[in-house]
Amino acid sequence: MKKLAIVGLLALVVSLLLSVLAPAPAQAQCTLCKTQLVAGGQDKDSYDTTGLNKGIVYLMAIPYLLIGSVGFFWYRHTNQQKKKKAGHGGV
Repeated sequence: MKKLAIVGLLALVVSLLLSVLAPAPAQAQCTLCKTQLVAGGQDKDSYDTTGLNKGIVYLMAIPYLLIGSVGFFWYRHTNQQKKKKAGHGGV
């Protein structure tokens, strides 16, 4: 079990390093957002859209963080319950 955890942690670290050190440009826009940007960019009185991609990525990250947090605390709680049962002799 420890070997699997070490391999998983190593894979996570390597993937994070690769994503940080070799970022690829990405456009996080759906078709409708891109159409609105093109149409809005032609108007002189249009909104400032410089942070649109960052906003989309920010909004996409929140559900993953919430679900990941719930999963982490559930996992930790389950392990604590198993340790308590093992400490009491399984009774």
